Amino acid sequence: MTTGATGTVAGKAGILLVDDMEDNLVALEAILGTLDQPLVRARSGEEAMKALLRQEFAVVLLDVLMPGMDGFETAANIKRLDQTKDIPIIFLTGNDLDTTFAFRGYATGAADYLTKPFDPWVLRAKVTVFLELHHKSRQLRGLLERDRDRLEAVEQRLAAVERQLAADGRPDVTALAHRVARLERALRGVGLPGPRTGD
Repeated sequence: MTTGATGTVAGKAGILLVDDMEDNLVALEAILGTLDQPLVRARSGEEAMKALLRQEFAVVLLDVLMPGMDGFETAANIKRLDQTKDIPIIFLTGNDLDTTFAFRGYATGAADYLTKPFDPWVLRAKVTVFLELHHKSRQLRGLLERDRDRLEAVEQRLAAVERQLAADGRPDVTALAHRVARLERALRGVGLPGPRTGD
């Protein structure tokens, strides 16, 4: 499933392929096409940055040697922005002679570094791991948001009870105790300490 630099598929995080060589992009698409994830092309570091700001990506495959903004500079820019700093980067390079390339890649925040020609199965396996991690992170964020919404609802009910008790002019201690107990259970359910009842 390939899209251009502006393409997107609802509900799925893409895989960003950054390389200035058409043949390399075609090869990456052939290797990763069966993963059923949006594959987005970028022919330069500048195109990559624009794509990253437009849609969500699970992983970036980034060529090191590109004209203009090279892979190292592109990676540094990705890691500099709050919106993109947590996206894993796999560097791809045809230069296996310069041993400093791998060091520079990891120093800029890359998650992995592969030298061309690489084993297609190894690349697929690495990308699959990052896709799974991204999926699990999404699930966790959803659970945390759901629990936060539940906690807010409990707090609103407790506040309503307190307002009613204040309006009545005489606190119903039993009802308030039940409400506090329910709030404590809700807080424990989302992994937070219960309310402090006194110093």
